[in-house]
Amino acid sequence: MYKIAIAGASTLVGKELKDVLSDSPLAGSRFVLLDGQDALGQLDQVGDEVTFVQAIGPDAFEQVDFTFFTGPEELTRKHWHEALRSGSTVLDLSGALDQETGVLVRAPWLGSEIMTPDLFTPAVVPADPAALALALLLERIQQAAPVQFAAATVLEPASEFGRGGMDELHQQTVNLLSFQTLPRAIYDAQVAYNVLSGLGEGATVSLSRAETRIRRHYDALSGGRWPALSLQVVLAPVFHGHTFSIAVELERPVAISALEEALSGDHVDLVLEDTDSPSNLAATGQNDVLVRLRPELSGSGNATGETSRLWLWAASDNLRLYAQNAVECALDLRRLRPQGTVQ
Repeated sequence: MYKIAIAGASTLVGKELKDVLSDSPLAGSRFVLLDGQDALGQLDQVGDEVTFVQAIGPDAFEQVDFTFFTGPEELTRKHWHEALRSGSTVLDLSGALDQETGVLVRAPWLGSEIMTPDLFTPAVVPADPAALALALLLERIQQAAPVQFAAATVLEPASEFGRGGMDELHQQTVNLLSFQTLPRAIYDAQVAYNVLSGLGEGATVSLSRAETRIRRHYDALSGGRWPALSLQVVLAPVFHGHTFSIAVELERPVAISALEEALSGDHVDLVLEDTDSPSNLAATGQNDVLVRLRPELSGSGNATGETSRLWLWAASDNLRLYAQNAVECALDLRRLRPQGTVQ
């Protein structure tokens, strides 16, 4: 039914997107894989279609219905207007366009979004996976009682900084075990076996920038429906998967069973046993956000099993969640691309 281009097909996000598309209603589309010089000619498969990675030439976006930009920000900024001029719907997963005029940050899984794209929307940005996970959980809690205060610590994995970030973490781990000098081109700091709230002066990636993006996307999804989120981002020495420590204070005490019921549902897997604690490893390949609720009974609760203060420990597969949200955005945008002959 559709022709779909993935610009940045060899990146971590691009590869995850191909897997999610293969299991989606868009799997029967025709696919065009685009990337830089290093990946040209590589054979790949999306759904049942075997294809190869091509360069982004003058006609790369011709008759393309949806273009997913999953590569570096520079690639998106260079080519997204070309995709628009070709009539393609642009979905940006590179982080380049969310502050462009008219561009919308979206997450169709949330109950009711503030803004809906139309024919004049230049591009759609699927929400950052950490912002999406936080929004899902706080939206569910809000159904049980109004949230008075919320604070979250996000443990960021190396895969959020691309293949280069993962490679440097791996090489630092190997070099530490063999007493060799550590590579520092990406982080300019020791990230192996370490948890950091900031990176070196020469780092090519930034935790503060990641924090700002999460906060910006959370605010865009919230539209004032949920309280402002106090947030900090730290770098964990893991390759994949977000983990979250979230403190929530409600305006009034609520039964713990009511909170558990509110959290349960599509896209959220409530873990009830301590032995199955959410973790980045447990979340790998999972489509849902894993979450464990711990009420703080002392001072704010009573013997009836009610509480107004609680902790959430959650985990999600960052790449999987990002790709899923992007595909959901594309499925939602199909209504703007009528098929068949217009009478």
